[in-house]
Amino acid sequence: MTEMTKRMAVFSGSVNPELAEEIAKNLNVNLGNIKHEKFANGEIYARYQESIRGADVFLIQSVCASESFDVNDALMELLIMADAAKRASARSISAVIAHYGYARQDRKAAPREPITAKLVADLLTVSGIDNIITVDLHQDAIQGFFDIPVNHMTAMPIFVDYFRNKGLDADRLCVVSPDVGRAKAAKKFSAALGCDLAIMHKDRPKHNQAEITSPTRSAS
Repeated sequence: MTEMTKRMAVFSGSVNPELAEEIAKNLNVNLGNIKHEKFANGEIYARYQESIRGADVFLIQSVCASESFDVNDALMELLIMADAAKRASARSISAVIAHYGYARQDRKAAPREPITAKLVADLLTVSGIDNIITVDLHQDAIQGFFDIPVNHMTAMPIFVDYFRNKGLDADRLCVVSPDVGRAKAAKKFSAALGCDLAIMHKDRPKHNQAEITSPTRSAS
């Protein structure tokens, strides 16, 4: 074993076991042994079944719903895993959060609203997590909600390669942004594919409902 392998410990939450397996495989390490349980009253429990003293611990858990978990269960399980790792004397704790739940609640759009994305950042930090690794946050500014390092990665090159390999005709292809807020990302995507860009205008008449008007289209 290399020194890196000896001190690295990768553990999966209940939401992303397949992703955790792939990460461990690519790192050439075995997934760590952790016991997950959900009690009859809904409380969540986690216990490490091996020593992690002095280890650099990586927790793989998206804050999103799965077949057996809702988004709140996923968040709570991650917090509990982090707390348990801290109390087990892990040297460092990194959370790999492919999907950052509550990211769309990143600002006050109306009076007396919460900024829940900031609250989640505070909870993750207080739980003992030292480093966040996440993918394509709803807004880049969410990184500023943390007082710990955030490694903000993007999956855009993967999607660009996927559509390139489809052999699509760029002259008949158009990337559409669902609203102005995603226009910058959509512009990068369309430029990489060498195709047109369209931006939709969206108004919300009610909570969780939107009206879409004709998109504005421009050449790349």
